[in-house]
Amino acid sequence: MSILVAGAGLAGCEAAWQIAQHGIQTELYEMKPAKFSPAHKNPNFAELVCSNSLKAERVESAAGLLKEEMRRLGSLLVPCAYDCRVPAGGALAVDRNAFAQKVTEKIRSHPLIHVHTEELVNIPKDGIVIIATGPLTSDALADEIFKLCGGSLSFFDAAAPIVSAESLNMERIFSASRYGRGEDDAYLNCPMNKEEYEAFYQELIHAERAPIHGFDNADPKVYEGCMPVEVMAARGKDTLRFGPMKPVGLRDPRTGHRPWAVLQLRKENAEGTLYNMVGFQTNLKFGEQKRVFGMIPGLEHAEFMRYGVMHRNTFLNSPTVLSPDFSMKENRNLFFAGQITGVEGYMESAASGLLAGINAVRRFRGKESLVLPETTMMGALSRYVAYGGEGPFQPMGANFGILPSLEKPIRDKRERYAALAQRALADLEKTIDSLDT
Repeated sequence: MSILVAGAGLAGCEAAWQIAQHGIQTELYEMKPAKFSPAHKNPNFAELVCSNSLKAERVESAAGLLKEEMRRLGSLLVPCAYDCRVPAGGALAVDRNAFAQKVTEKIRSHPLIHVHTEELVNIPKDGIVIIATGPLTSDALADEIFKLCGGSLSFFDAAAPIVSAESLNMERIFSASRYGRGEDDAYLNCPMNKEEYEAFYQELIHAERAPIHGFDNADPKVYEGCMPVEVMAARGKDTLRFGPMKPVGLRDPRTGHRPWAVLQLRKENAEGTLYNMVGFQTNLKFGEQKRVFGMIPGLEHAEFMRYGVMHRNTFLNSPTVLSPDFSMKENRNLFFAGQITGVEGYMESAASGLLAGINAVRRFRGKESLVLPETTMMGALSRYVAYGGEGPFQPMGANFGILPSLEKPIRDKRERYAALAQRALADLEKTIDSLDT
């Protein structure tokens, strides 16, 4: 007897690991490297596509709390991420290739995980199954899922360009993290004065975009969390200055003043030979990316090692089909995990896989599902997936707004977040202590 997991992304790897660690044979299906989605290039598992950042580390932050909860529940990916980290101020960022390789080695070397390098095109009718094929699920399986679940929602996702370190003009760039937090070399900053910014802005909003294939709507929905920079800029001249190009917390040492706008570059690998253009997801044509982004001080002669790309994502209308344990309401032996469920973010996807894996094990053993307290970040996210919020269902990432309020209100935001995190971890520990394995 075994449990089948489809997809070796972050969610699938976390699910497979949980199942195998509980002593159950796991059949893991992954179509790479025989077949790649439009956004994936690395033959290894747990490939990070949009960014190498796993967000904030501090437990008093929503992202940090999520990772700490995962760690306490036996996560595979969180310790792998720390083993492959690169400097990123107060964030946990990783060397993407090293991270994918480490996760792949862990999965392939586990004696209870059998990896099938093939595309799963049909959902098995018997046994316990976890579908973690992601927002770019292959067409054949996607058709099966959509028929089974009564349709899906679609949106487009975009990735940021990567430039080589040696091609940067360091005479125009300075190293600093916002407000001096973290290592000084965590970010490279490309400062712009008002005239430079306004010239760049005009070229950006009028630049030619690449055609979008594989979607029959001329005006597809773009998810807010990964919006192309040109779409964001079109909302207003100062939108970028309050978003990815905000200059707050930074001071140009050459002028002694805060710049009018700043593009931040974050290390893409441990060696520091590649840098990611933070927040610059884009769907501009490649030539336009080189031309327009080359107007940014420091990028005049930038060598683009990867241009930004845009691709279709899909996710379920989960409140109509999924329960808080990530199983289908109509078929309790079929689980879903990852971004296809409507969680947004790398660690959020992994967390859903972790919970789906634990609950698949409990179903296998005839036990009640584990539904974490809504005071925990993982519990709140799973409830959002199952019940949604106000209005049409949209993806949700970790944030303190989805947690129940404290019994005694705290006005200071930092103190309030610290109290919410403390309550979450205390409630999680109570749940773990009471859990029958």
